[in-house]
Parts: sequence; structure tokens; C-alpha cells
Amino acid sequence: MRTPLAREGLPFVFSTAAPAVVFIIAARMNGGVMLWVLGIGISILAIFVIGFFRDPEREGPKGDDLVLSPADGKVMDISVVEESSYLQGEALRISIFLSLFDVHVNRYPVSGDVRLRDYEPGRFEPAWRTSASHSNERASTGIDAGGKPILVNQIAGLAAKRIVTYAEIGDKVGQGERMGLIRFGSRVDVYMPKDTVVDIKVGDRAVGGVTVLARMPAQPEDVK
Repeated sequence: MRTPLAREGLPFVFSTAAPAVVFIIAARMNGGVMLWVLGIGISILAIFVIGFFRDPEREGPKGDDLVLSPADGKVMDISVVEESSYLQGEALRISIFLSLFDVHVNRYPVSGDVRLRDYEPGRFEPAWRTSASHSNERASTGIDAGGKPILVNQIAGLAAKRIVTYAEIGDKVGQGERMGLIRFGSRVDVYMPKDTVVDIKVGDRAVGGVTVLARMPAQPEDVK
């Protein structure tokens, strides 16, 4: 059985839970007020860390025309923008903001072959800013979904200092499968053909691997 926690978070869980247990045991044995304060304080931190790295099982809809949300969070922007790294032209972008309390395990929005893997160092501006799409540290994964180009950008935020992406170029990935994790507050942008039909609106809450963001046209635009 797999752990209900993301494996990248296990060192953080152990490094907070173990001291919490030690201080609580010491407080019970000695009754010191400071030991109780430390024990309770570190226990609260451990609970937060466990919650942050939770990795629930998800069973969402499947379909070659569906673009599922790659992340839990709030839809903060839907717009047509220029995308030069993979779609190479105008593309529909849906941006999702992840708070510190959202599940931070990301999932593939479509099934297909990984054609692009890139990592751009950058700043750590608040992830809700529009400029974060281009200025912040980010990891990009371009997927060929049966001739339909989909790009997922995992973007670091003000508190995010580590982006994990599992796939490499040439890998086959499955819709809804785990694609990686962003450590602490962050954002995920999904780029798709501009004539894709949006299924959600700004302000909606999305659930990774479950919520349908959009439906792709039967005849997608080719990647130039």
C-alpha cells in the first residue's frame, strides 16, 4: 500500500513529528511548562506539515477531449496569451493558485507523450501576480496528447522553494496520474489550443485529477 503522504514530504514529516513526540514525552515525565509549550508548538507544526504533504487517491473522468485540472486550488485567470516554448503561438491559458492549505501534488491533465521538459530559474514573487507566469522559477512539461499540444507550468510562489517533476522527455503519461509536487504556496498554468472550450470560470475551485477545465476541439491546431 502506498503512503497517503507525498514521498518528498516524508523527511519534513519525520523532522517535525519526532521532536514533537520527544518534547511531549519529556513534558509528561517532568511536567515543565516550557516543555509543554515546545511540545504543543512543534505538534501543531507537524500537523500542518502532514496536511500540506497529503496525497489522496483521486478517481476522475477520462477522455481524449478532456483537460483535467493538474492541481487543487482557485482558478485565478483564463485568457488567450502568446506561448512560445511549446505551442508556439496564441494559446488558451488557465491559471490555478494553490494556497498553503491545498493539496500540492500535481497531476497530468491529459494522456500522451512528453515532448518538452524545461526548468527556468527565477524570482519568488507572490504566485497570484500575473507576472509570476514569466518571472518566477518554474518547471515546464509539454505533452503531445494525440496531436493536441498541452503545456503545464509548475510555478514557484512566495514560499515555494522546490519544484518536483517526475516525467522526462519520451515518457508516456496517463491522465490523472501524479506528475510532481510544488513545495509550499504556488501556481500551475495550463496552456492548450486557443479554440479549446472552457468548462470553468474564474473564481471556481478546482480539484487535481478530477475537475474538467476544458474540452479540446475535434480538430486541434498543430504545433508549428
